[in-house]
Amino acid sequence: MAGRGKLIAVIGDEDTVTGFLLGGIGELNKNRHPNFLVVEKDTTINEIEDTFRSLGSVSGSVAEANPSQHDPPLWDEIDSWQFLNRDDIGIILINQYIAEMVRHALDAHQHSIPAVLEIPSKEHPYDAAKDSILRRARGMFTAEDLR
Repeated sequence: MAGRGKLIAVIGDEDTVTGFLLGGIGELNKNRHPNFLVVEKDTTINEIEDTFRSLGSVSGSVAEANPSQHDPPLWDEIDSWQFLNRDDIGIILINQYIAEMVRHALDAHQHSIPAVLEIPSKEHPYDAAKDSILRRARGMFTAEDLR
């Protein structure tokens, strides 16, 4: 029964999130919090981490990404989106280049649900060497197992 009726959450650039929203994944939970985050050039790493770790994010569904900014969020502006701890989210899709910004947070996530999948973006192609799930899978099997 685990996984039935679960949503897909997306953390990505505008083109990626827009595509998934047009595909019908956009939802609001009972507290009217969305299951997506648009990362733009001024979004801080802390905002991305907080959204991923479900500590919250600045109000609204669009944030701007700047990897050089590490300012903590203002606690009176935080809306808890609960991507990791929301029981209605089964998969979190994140652009691979954004995942690189918060790699330590992704590596710390050890649960199978929600599954975290790294996807390419229009501007940044997929690099299998950076994919955390692929690295974990390679560690589970030997070369002989794959023959």
